[in-house]
Amino acid sequence: MVLLLVVDLDPDLAALRPLGAFFVLRTIGGTPGTARPALPTLAQVYENRASDVYRKSVTFRVEKVARVLRAPEPRVAASIAHQGLAARLWSVALGCAVLYGRVPDLSARRLRWDPDASAPDDLWLEAVEPLPGDAGTIADVVLRGHLEPLTAALHAEYRLATGLLWGNAASALAGAARQLGHRPGLSARARALSAELLAHPLLAGTLDSTTLRRRSCCLYYRLPEGGVCGDCCFTRAPRSSPRGTSG
Repeated sequence: MVLLLVVDLDPDLAALRPLGAFFVLRTIGGTPGTARPALPTLAQVYENRASDVYRKSVTFRVEKVARVLRAPEPRVAASIAHQGLAARLWSVALGCAVLYGRVPDLSARRLRWDPDASAPDDLWLEAVEPLPGDAGTIADVVLRGHLEPLTAALHAEYRLATGLLWGNAASALAGAARQLGHRPGLSARARALSAELLAHPLLAGTLDSTTLRRRSCCLYYRLPEGGVCGDCCFTRAPRSSPRGTSG
C-alpha cells in the first residue's frame, strides 16, 4: 500500500503522530486552548539570551544528560545531547517533507525548547507556516538555522571536535530516514531526501557512502554502560583514556 501525501500542513501536524515520539511536534495555537509555554526559543538558546531560569540552556541540558547517563566527563554528555536535538529536528523536517510534501517553518525563532524535559527533546512550534519540502529548504532550516549555531556553541563550550558534531548530525539524519523507511510508501522519498542532504558540504564525508557508518565517534562508548552504536566507526569499544582520543 502506498501512502498518499497529505495536501496541506494541518495546524496540529497530526500526520506525524503515528511515526513515533521523535517525529511529533507540538504546536502553539494548533489545538484550541493550547497555552503558550514559558520556554526559550532556540534562537535565544543559541545566543544565550534566554530568561534567567534558562539563561544557560545548553549547559543546563548537558548537565541534565550527564546526571541521567552518569557521563564521566561533560563533553560526552554534550555530544549525546547534541545528537538528541539533531535527531528531533531531522525527524520533524523529514517526516513533514515525506508525508505532506512540505515542511513548516522550523526557524530557531519559532521553535521553543524545554531543556529540562526527558528524551526525546520537547519542542513547540509557534505557528505552522508552510515552506517547500525539498532538500535545499530543509538544509537551510535545519543545518544552517539550527545545527550550525548549536555546533559552534558546543565546540566553544566543550571543545568537542566539529567533525564529531557533524558526524552526529549526519548519523541523526540517517537514523530519521531509516525510521521513515519502515513505513509503507515512505521509504523511497526518505532515502532520496537524506541522500541529497548527506551530500551537503557540511555533512559530506561524515558517513561512509556505501555503509553509512560514521567516520567519527559520538563518545557513547564512554558511558558506564555504553558500547558502540550500530553505525560507529569502531567495531568494538576502544580502551578509554582519561580524556579519550576518539573525538
